[in-house]
Amino acid sequence: MESLAITPITKWHREHGAKMAPFAGFDMPVQYKGIIIEHKHTRSKAGIFDICHMGEFKLAGPGAMNALNTVVSHDLTTLGPGKCRYGFLLNASGGIIDDLIIYCLAEDEYMLVVNGACRDKDFSQIKANLLGGLSFTDISDETGKIDVQGPESLDVINALTGRKWNELKYFNFEATDCLGFPMLISRTGYTGELGYELYLPADKALAVWEKLAADTRVEPVGLGARDTLRLEIGYPLYGQDLDDEHTPVEAGAGFFLKKETDYIGRAGLGTVRQMLVPLAIEGRRTARHYDEVFLPSGEKTGVVTSGSFAPSLGHCVALAYVRAEDAEKDLFVIKTARVELEAKRTGLPFYKDGTARMKV
Repeated sequence: MESLAITPITKWHREHGAKMAPFAGFDMPVQYKGIIIEHKHTRSKAGIFDICHMGEFKLAGPGAMNALNTVVSHDLTTLGPGKCRYGFLLNASGGIIDDLIIYCLAEDEYMLVVNGACRDKDFSQIKANLLGGLSFTDISDETGKIDVQGPESLDVINALTGRKWNELKYFNFEATDCLGFPMLISRTGYTGELGYELYLPADKALAVWEKLAADTRVEPVGLGARDTLRLEIGYPLYGQDLDDEHTPVEAGAGFFLKKETDYIGRAGLGTVRQMLVPLAIEGRRTARHYDEVFLPSGEKTGVVTSGSFAPSLGHCVALAYVRAEDAEKDLFVIKTARVELEAKRTGLPFYKDGTARMKV
């Protein structure tokens, strides 16, 4: 069996009864007290997530902005220090190599946060297309990442650091050494709730995790609830809803593509063969990844990419790629291993009461 990588917090997860499973090459916690319990706690109070498996790169040097701007879909000309932006790394035909967030640390200095399973290919792709003379380094192994998410996450972060972060706006961040070591606190997340992502030295991650876990408002949350939380908001998962065979336009993320200057893959964005559509399913029976999608007439039109019971809604939801010409139709049939499920096209987010953008 292939050996799995561990995070600085893996031992803690096992000591506290987490159910573990392989994810992105890491030994990761799936759940502690239960997926629904952890999901609802995050929606109502605050959950902490071990995200140390993610990849982080640092790019710096004169001309870094102009060089990176030709490689990614993000418009870096409008991204100032202290701000971050979501976007895509594309192949030549517009397919998604990865989705990532870019942090502007200073003029011509950036941190790129990528999916853990894509770390190596992302680094190679970006490096191969950068001009010489720039410093481009993989800082993943030395970087820890803990997410604090939920309506009470601000109070939790304030208590942890001994200072108030109320002025930090959505998709803004600040570097601090308030705990005695460098840390970046970003108002971002993957749950749809008010939340903060902490980037800190890997050797400090366990101590910070333990302090957070000791807060009575906080529960540790595994990958199971992380998935149901993100799906309720309609956030895509790379490797399921996003891949190198589909463009951001096909994935329903064309509104992120505001840059008018050229970048790798831009020329392929006009080809639309399939569209990712949100589907609602009554009851608790759910569709799963790879379940086939049909029209009521019996004609196959696509495949489910993500599906789950949505604890905040009381029924199941799914994302599915269907033929572009069928994307505006209202009714579909999903054939699971046991039953056929009627699915209705709906809008995103499925769950509309998230606090991510709330004024604090």
